[in-house]
Amino acid sequence: MKFTKMQGLGNDYVYVNCFEETLNNPGETAVRVSDRHFGIGADGLIMINPSGNADFEMEMYNADGSRGEMCGNGIRCVAKYVYDYGLTDKTHISIETLGGIKYVDLIVEDGKVRLVKVDMGSPVLETEKIPVTGVGERAVNAPIQVDGREYRMTAVSMGNPHAVVFVDDVKGLELEKTGPFFENHECFPKRVNTEFVRVLDRKTVEMRVWERGSGETLACGTGACAAAVACVLNNLTEEAVTVKLLGGDLQIQWDRKKDKVYMTGPAAVVFDGVWPEPYAGDK
Repeated sequence: MKFTKMQGLGNDYVYVNCFEETLNNPGETAVRVSDRHFGIGADGLIMINPSGNADFEMEMYNADGSRGEMCGNGIRCVAKYVYDYGLTDKTHISIETLGGIKYVDLIVEDGKVRLVKVDMGSPVLETEKIPVTGVGERAVNAPIQVDGREYRMTAVSMGNPHAVVFVDDVKGLELEKTGPFFENHECFPKRVNTEFVRVLDRKTVEMRVWERGSGETLACGTGACAAAVACVLNNLTEEAVTVKLLGGDLQIQWDRKKDKVYMTGPAAVVFDGVWPEPYAGDK
């Protein structure tokens, strides 16, 4: 199985061009390739597929083999792959995901994609659709009991579920302890990604994220979008904000007139390789 390892702000996935490759058991393959000691090492697996509804389809799996709806850093890497590897010459493309079709603009320099701007669509705030239970029709600064402590969360879906929690300090968080309690809390039927956010000023926040199925990652594009939306809903920042993650910065704007969230950030190729066929999980 030929693959390309790519990363967006350190959020790394193994990418497979399924115009050429076939995977019959991608969930098992995701577990094997994601292992950072015995595999390639990644936050998951992303397949680049043909689509009958868009230019391409992004099919993603988390490191534990579970299917994910959407990945903001992943979709930027997909966009870079299809252009840099010659699957398209267009600089405006559509990509189908389980979280809907996303529209992407490619910023190209010297024949390679340098930055990617993604129209992430409208944030979903209705708790039934996120889904979140037991907190009313919307969850903005809503109380939640986690591991014996009360937090305040704002719930947003960007094609996948997020709980945004504002804190005074992100660096000192015991995320490996707290993250799993949020991820598997009973009020999240499909589990949840949790963003812990500190507001630095009206245009800048810093964030750490616990992603369902992967644990803490260096960056989460959909999480950064959810955090920006939560900041505006709680009147903490302007509509355009820089989100500072462990892996770098993302520029996020929630255009409330259009009710659209835009994410701009980098994507990079790490290396190309071949995964040994007996271990590819597709037999």
